[in-house]
Amino acid sequence: MRNERLHIGFCLSATWLRGQAASPSDAGRDLPSWYGELACRAETACLDFVFKPDALFFHPAMCRGALALDGVDPTLLMAAIAAQTQRIGLVTTLSTTFVPPYVAARQLMSLHWLSQGRAGWNIVTALDGAANFGAQPMPDADKRYRKAAEMTALVRALWRSYPHEAIASGEGIRAVDHQGAFFQCQGPLNLPAYPLSEPVLMQAGASDTGRTFAASVAQATFAATPDMEAGIELCADLKHRARLQGRAPGDIRVLPGLHFFLGRTREEAHDRHRNAFAGIGVEQRLQSLYTAVGLDARALAPDARVDAALLPPAGTPVRSRTHAQLLRAFIARERPTLRELLERPELVGSAHWVAVGTAEDVADDVAAWFNARAMDGFVALPGGGAQSVDLFFAELVPELARRGLLRQRYSGRTLREHLMED
Repeated sequence: MRNERLHIGFCLSATWLRGQAASPSDAGRDLPSWYGELACRAETACLDFVFKPDALFFHPAMCRGALALDGVDPTLLMAAIAAQTQRIGLVTTLSTTFVPPYVAARQLMSLHWLSQGRAGWNIVTALDGAANFGAQPMPDADKRYRKAAEMTALVRALWRSYPHEAIASGEGIRAVDHQGAFFQCQGPLNLPAYPLSEPVLMQAGASDTGRTFAASVAQATFAATPDMEAGIELCADLKHRARLQGRAPGDIRVLPGLHFFLGRTREEAHDRHRNAFAGIGVEQRLQSLYTAVGLDARALAPDARVDAALLPPAGTPVRSRTHAQLLRAFIARERPTLRELLERPELVGSAHWVAVGTAEDVADDVAAWFNARAMDGFVALPGGGAQSVDLFFAELVPELARRGLLRQRYSGRTLREHLMED
C-alpha cells in the first residue's frame, strides 16, 4: 500500500453530456455560474485543480448540442472562476504552436495573480488548426516539440525577467534578449512575478518525444493510459526520465484521464456507458481505426483476430503518435477480435482509462491502479450524464477519502503546494 494520497483534477469540458441534447447554455445561458458551480463543487471536495482542454480549430461536425459551447477560451474562463473560488488550482491550456510566448507569459502570470498562486499551464503542441494561423501546414511532431521546448523556456525566462522584489526598487528587471530557432523576444515582461511560486506546468503528450519533454519541465502530466499495464509503464518511464534530467521522481505527477460512468447499480452504469457511444456506428469506428494506426480492417470479419502482423509499419503517418503507440501495444499484447478492437476507448473516446460501475466499484479500480503505481492520481472525465457527475461528488470522492486515498482539507493555498503534498 502507498502512503501518499491521490492528486485529482476535474475536467470542465462537458464530457458527461456527449450524446445528449442538453448543453451548458441550458443553465440559464450563464456560463460563469455554470462552470463556477462545477469548480466550487470540486473545491468543496478538496481536489487539486479544475482543468480545461482547448483546440484552436472547429469542424461543423463538432457542433453537437451538448458540446456547442466547449470552445470558450479556457484562460478567460479560469479568470472568471478565480473570483468564485479560493483554494482549487486553475489549469488552462495554451498551444506552443500558435500562441506567441510573450502573450502566453503575460496571460499565465495574470491568471496567477488573479488566483493568488493557483494557475497552471497545460502545454500542448496541438494536432490541428494550422489553417487558422497562415498558409503553412502543421509541423511534424518533432518540430512541434522543439518549438514547445524553446517556448516553455522563454516563457519561464519572461516570468523571471521582472522579479517580485523589483516592484519596490525597480532593480533586477532585465531583458531576456532571446534569439532562438523559432522565437525572437526582447522582454522583459510587463508584469512582475507572483511572490510565492511560478505557475505549474502540465504536459499532455505520451509519445517518446512528449515523454522526454514532460520529464524535463512538467510538474504533472495529463496522460492517456487505457489500461493498467500502459499506466505502469508510463509512470515508471516518466519518473526514470525525470531522474535523467536531474529531477526527483516525485517532481512529476502522472495523472491519466479517468473516463468514468457511475450508477447506483452496475446495470445502470453500464446502460449509461452503452448509451453514450450508441451513436458511433461500425463504419465510423473502422475509420477511427484507420486514422489511429493506418489499418484498413473493412475486409475483416467481426470475429477475426487482429494481431501485430496486420499492422502497417510503425513509421506510417498517423494523427496522434501517442494514441497509435497505445493501440499498437494493445493489439500486439491481446490479439483482439475486430469486434473487441472496435470497442476500445481509443476509437470511441480518447484513449483514456474507462471505469464503469458503482462508486465502490470505481474506487476499487482507482485503488488498484494507485497501489500498482500506474498513476499518482487522475483527471476526472465524467461520462453518462449529470447523474454520473453527482455520484462522483456525492459518493466516489467521499469513498476515496474514507479509504485514506484523498485529502479531506487543503494544507496549502497554491496549486504547486497541492501537487507536491503527499
